[in-house]
Amino acid sequence: MTIRVLIADDQAMIRVGLRLMAETEPGVDVVGEAADGRAAVELTRSLRPDVLLLDIAMPVMSGLEAARILLDEGGAPRIVMLTTFDTDENLHEALRLGVGGYLLKSSPPEQLVEAIRTAAAGDGLIDPAVTLRVIAAFAAASRLAPPPALSTLTAREREVLTGLARGRSNREIAASLFVGEATVRSHVAQVLRKLGLRDRVQAVVFAYETGLVRPGEGR
Repeated sequence: MTIRVLIADDQAMIRVGLRLMAETEPGVDVVGEAADGRAAVELTRSLRPDVLLLDIAMPVMSGLEAARILLDEGGAPRIVMLTTFDTDENLHEALRLGVGGYLLKSSPPEQLVEAIRTAAAGDGLIDPAVTLRVIAAFAAASRLAPPPALSTLTAREREVLTGLARGRSNREIAASLFVGEATVRSHVAQVLRKLGLRDRVQAVVFAYETGLVRPGEGR
C-alpha cells in the first residue's frame, strides 16, 4: 500500500532533499510540496496525503499554526514536524496538539523513512536527540494532576508506559519485563485506549506531565 506524503518547507533545497530521501523507499510517493504553512493547509485539503512532513518555522503561516488548523478540522493526515534545532520551544505545544512525530532535519535518511512509516501506521516517533531532554523540560514546567484514567492501568501497563516515557523501544521494554514484543504491543494498545491517547508520542508527554516519570529518572 502506497504512503502518500506531502512536504512543507520554505527552503527549496530542503524540500528536494526530503523528496529524494522519501522516494528512495518503496511504497512511498511524494504527492506535493508547499513553501509555507498556508499552502500546506490548502494542499493537504486538496491532495489528502497520508503523512505531512511539516517544517515548524515557515513564512505566511507557521507549521505549528498549520498543524493546529488541520488537527482541529478532523481527518487530518499524520503530521511529522521538522526542525533545525533540538531545543525548539514549540516542541511541547506541537506534541500536545496531536502531532505524530518530531524530527530534526539533520536526521539520517533511514530515520526519516522510519518516521514516515511509523506515522502512516498510526503511531508516533520523536527524534532520539530530543526525546527525553526537551519533552521533560517542557512537561516539568506545567505538570498536571494525574487524571482518574491513570488509576485504570494495571501495574504492568504502568511499567510499559514508564518504559515508553524513557524512550525505550518495544523490544527493550519486552527484555526488561521478560515478556514477548507482542505482549508489549498489546499493553501499549491498552494504555493508549484507557488514557484516550493517539499514539506513543502523546503517551510520553502524558507520563511527564502527570509526574509518572520525572526528568533524570531511570535513564
